[in-house]
Amino acid sequence: MESVVRIVILSSILLVSLVNCQEGILHISDGLTDREFCIVHNHSWTPLAQSLDAATPYPLVNLISQFLCNDSGVTPGLVKGKAVVVMRGDCDFSQKALTAQVLGATTLLIASNTTMVTPSANESEYVKTTIPLALMRYRDILEAQKVFPGEMQVKLYSPLQAKLDPSIVVMLVIAIVTVALGGYWSGACERARECIDSDGSGESKADSGELFVYSPLKVVALVLVMCGMLVLMYFFYKVLVYVIIVIFCVASANALFSCFDAVLDIIGCGTVRNWNFSVRSIILAAVCITIAVIWGVYRNEDRWIWILQDILGIAFCLNFMKTISLSNFKICVILLSLLLLYDVFFVFITPFFTKDGVSIMVQVALGPDASGERGNMVAVPAEPQPPSEKLPVVMRVPRFSGLAQNLCGMQFSILGYGDIIVPGLLVAYCSRFDVWVNSPWKIYFVSCCTAYLMGMILTFAVMLLSGMGQPALLYLVPFTLITSAVVAGCRGEMRMFWTGTSYEVLDSSREPLLPGVAFLKPQCL
Repeated sequence: MESVVRIVILSSILLVSLVNCQEGILHISDGLTDREFCIVHNHSWTPLAQSLDAATPYPLVNLISQFLCNDSGVTPGLVKGKAVVVMRGDCDFSQKALTAQVLGATTLLIASNTTMVTPSANESEYVKTTIPLALMRYRDILEAQKVFPGEMQVKLYSPLQAKLDPSIVVMLVIAIVTVALGGYWSGACERARECIDSDGSGESKADSGELFVYSPLKVVALVLVMCGMLVLMYFFYKVLVYVIIVIFCVASANALFSCFDAVLDIIGCGTVRNWNFSVRSIILAAVCITIAVIWGVYRNEDRWIWILQDILGIAFCLNFMKTISLSNFKICVILLSLLLLYDVFFVFITPFFTKDGVSIMVQVALGPDASGERGNMVAVPAEPQPPSEKLPVVMRVPRFSGLAQNLCGMQFSILGYGDIIVPGLLVAYCSRFDVWVNSPWKIYFVSCCTAYLMGMILTFAVMLLSGMGQPALLYLVPFTLITSAVVAGCRGEMRMFWTGTSYEVLDSSREPLLPGVAFLKPQCL
């Protein structure tokens, strides 16, 4: 049952990170009162001023009773030299813009009572449109009419945003620290196990609950099951999302308990036993369950719940890397290579088969009802929306740059747990191999962590340059696998590195794989 739960979780966490936005701000004033509202525009189509001071003010003409698909019923003198707001519908945005231009309007606002998506058109339409065009919420223009009963002056601007949002740096730090800590923890558990085995003093606490992956056939079966799970999530998302939420609460609470328990062991906080129960364990369990329950209850409160989700996610990733042990480099190569193909297929290939052209991976990551970021487009709900359930399998950090976010809603940089766990399993193997060969400088562990960092930097660089989310495993897997192989080859330990330790774990019994190779005993303190 435990293995099934792990497969379900792992199949749900190989998600992609997506960041991009094209929001702007509509400033309305009557000389005495000022109000600002969210707008959505296409910078490639109709660039806006980058600051309020640089924006040109225009009188606003309210024509929300019109669709402006043609110039019938509108006299040119009414809108000439002014900004005009019309209703969305009946024709394309580009047709409305061209009609507004013919009538002499200087700016076109389109009031929308549905989700506002980045305006788009083909290249031929770009060159024809010379006036700024943006979408605004229908309810915002109604509110503006109440606040400004007289004449309104409007300015449209889109604050210049840093290409590298600080949230990306925070995400990078979270990823590398989690991978490094998870790998180090796995190596520490292996060292403790080897020391206890050499002393013959009994079972190590580090052995409890550990799962070894040693069969290539089982790795292939695992990846196939994950593919099936992702497809099921795509078709039955609204039901299975609650199953994943429950599993995540239980698994993350257990992982958080393991992390806290290990920290207390390190700092030497002893346990007090009462009626055969550990008081420390009871307190820790209560704290971890409480945190998981709070997240479960308030999981849709975007303003602050992302902090708890990231804490639980870090604990989950750490415990996963410590618990799941890949027995040798061969298994690492098979697993990571298959998951790389899995990631690329479900991100890049599946859009050719889905009805809306969105990849299955992105659809599952963001949720079918999620408004927000999709590739280089942005979607902002026109009306307050009930919270949509999302899979709790990503790290989330709110984007810090951009004044428009306060008006258009909170948006996040996200990174799937799979982009941490999958390379992290190789990092953990390298850390354990350092123990087996008694490497004084932890050369395999440090090299693999460095390769992971370089791979993540390249992932974010490509994402920023292309303006599209990237499947991180496309860069992380080659970086970590090639680096680990090169280190083993340069040290003349490739045979040992490929086949793993001199023991293979089968039902807790160990049989020599390389009887002619003697591994060094770790230095036990």
